[in-house]
Amino acid sequence: MMAKRDILWVLLICATARGAAPGQYPAAPRGDAVDNFHAVLVADPYRELEDASSPRTRAWVDAENQLTEKFVAGPAREAVKKQLEELWDFPRYTPPDHQGSYYFFWRNSGLQNQSVLNRLETLGAEPALVLDPNLLSSDGTVAVETDAETRDGRLLAYGLSRNGSDRQEIHVRQVKDAVDGPDLIQWTKFAHIAWKHDDSGFYYNRFPKPGTVPVDEENTHCAVYWHKLGTAQEQDPMVLKRPDNIKLFLGPQMTDDGKYLCVSINQGTDPNNTFWYRPTDGDDGQKDGFVRLIDNADAYYNLIDNIGPIFYFQTDLDAPRGKVIAVDVRKPERTNWKTIVSESGDILASANMVHNQLVLGYLHNAHSVLRLCDVDGTAAGEIALPTLGTVADVTGKREDGEMFFAFSSYAYPESIFRYDFAAKRLKEYHKSELKADVSMYQTEQVFATSKDGTKVPMFITHKRGVKLDGNNPTLLYGYGGFDINETPEFHLAPLVWMQHGGVYADAVLRGGGEYGEAWHQAGQLKNKQHTFDDFEACGQWLVDHHYTKPKRLAIQGRSNGGLLVAACMLQRPDLYGAVLCVVPVTDLLRYPKFSAGIAWEPEYGDAAADAEAFKYLSAYSPLENVKPGLTYPPVLVTTADSDDRVDPSHAKKFVATLQAAGAAGGHPILLRVDTKSGHGGGKPTAKLIDEISDEYAFLFRALGMDAAE
Repeated sequence: MMAKRDILWVLLICATARGAAPGQYPAAPRGDAVDNFHAVLVADPYRELEDASSPRTRAWVDAENQLTEKFVAGPAREAVKKQLEELWDFPRYTPPDHQGSYYFFWRNSGLQNQSVLNRLETLGAEPALVLDPNLLSSDGTVAVETDAETRDGRLLAYGLSRNGSDRQEIHVRQVKDAVDGPDLIQWTKFAHIAWKHDDSGFYYNRFPKPGTVPVDEENTHCAVYWHKLGTAQEQDPMVLKRPDNIKLFLGPQMTDDGKYLCVSINQGTDPNNTFWYRPTDGDDGQKDGFVRLIDNADAYYNLIDNIGPIFYFQTDLDAPRGKVIAVDVRKPERTNWKTIVSESGDILASANMVHNQLVLGYLHNAHSVLRLCDVDGTAAGEIALPTLGTVADVTGKREDGEMFFAFSSYAYPESIFRYDFAAKRLKEYHKSELKADVSMYQTEQVFATSKDGTKVPMFITHKRGVKLDGNNPTLLYGYGGFDINETPEFHLAPLVWMQHGGVYADAVLRGGGEYGEAWHQAGQLKNKQHTFDDFEACGQWLVDHHYTKPKRLAIQGRSNGGLLVAACMLQRPDLYGAVLCVVPVTDLLRYPKFSAGIAWEPEYGDAAADAEAFKYLSAYSPLENVKPGLTYPPVLVTTADSDDRVDPSHAKKFVATLQAAGAAGGHPILLRVDTKSGHGGGKPTAKLIDEISDEYAFLFRALGMDAAE
């Protein structure tokens, strides 16, 4: 028998889902599914939309796509697309990675759907082709998601993703001849490839072959295998598995000297990990035999490098802003661990060892600072960076005399830099060839005040001399989760926005890692509401300081950021004029049941397993908090049919619920479902341009902007 509160809860949720559907929206397939969460019954009327193969789901998605296409079509979309194609058409590079006799780098000539891997004999030499993914499909939907060269640069292992899926298949190529061998590895996701230095084979992690475990366990049971070149995958011995906890993720890596196989072990997306290793001078296919160097997941431990038996780690153990420690594996007791670089006022975001020095990437108020120190911890100077921005993709090994990295900011297109350690000189190796004058834009950092008094950083970029008259179309972007840093980087889409007179703002929210683990924890699990409060504070700051007004303030977020903007739209609909909700997480009660969702439990909590988690998740889960009759801003929700990280049903069910509630006060509620596409990784250039063109055409119309504005 239902308790009175249970009946009221079911009625509330069902009322939210029913409403009065506007005539212009297709009717979504409905059912009577109900879930029991700790004696509270929650209706889920659009359960059928979880089944992408259902004829009714397919018909509804087709109708929704047609509605969206009709809304965004027109001169504004064509103008944006033309502008994007012109801006995008310039060469782009990754920092060279020195392996053996070669430098490897990826290059995109401009509008190529996928970048191409090249090699150089020496810097300045003519590049030779290693791998062109554009030849693997006619539409660019086959992408390389993982690549690992052998220590001598002779062989390349690379993971192919199809249609944007996180799943990869690994192939092996002879670098000099650019020819693949017979090796094929399947059933990998987020693959780690650790080559033995004798080139005899590699260690890799993978998940079970579909059909060998229940469907809801296909993204668990991660294990490490050894693959000997020239043999079939069926012969690969498993060397490490953790049956005591099937949710663990195991990532193998080889030390730079080739003497140790190491495995970092995480619970889903929790940054805290354990660390095991074993020498490589034994049987390659031996099961287990690992030394549990760090077996208590009490902090984050990232192996920087080793010098013989001394392992150097970047960690936040007793140092939430990060430090560097040294562990002698001959004396592994914690009492023998040595602090090499102590915690400072800035956040230690990255650490490499190049030229027998530590290259330490710090975040100072969410922008990069690059410092050097000797392996004994002696400070060796700071590398001056061009402006307030972000350092990314540092390459170089302990014995190298040079390193490369990428640098960019909102108004500083990405360039590749080379640092010469002997000369102590930084030079631009590849200057950006973007065909646009970015000197007309400026970036400033401000701080908004959240509800609990926390100061929240925000970067604002716009044309110089912008008028603070409260009428500028403004796009506020945010993420705020999973310990991920939101820092100043260059992207082409915001440049188009600013060329049309828009202001672009990027909020640095709790839940990210910009101020260390304490900042992350302040925006996860039961503290997640802080993330939404921070974002609201940033939006209010932009209005209060006359950059814009609510009717001209748009918000955008993707993935966890899609959850962010969906929740904020529902909590403060009066503050925003339009919402771009991209590949969002919206069903916080059922997310562990879909694709990779089970890995997010350390970030969000599990409503089914934990009554307290159910209480706080149901308080902000977008799917459970749509209120009939309220006026919400125009909304475009996007997803993709092959997204196996955030299941497309999150977007579909959210849109169906909004539309059925009649809750937008006549404003458009639109869904865009891309085909042969995934969560975003490896998306072809043509698809990226189409996606952004649709999004900006929606914003132009929703905010009343002229394409010539």
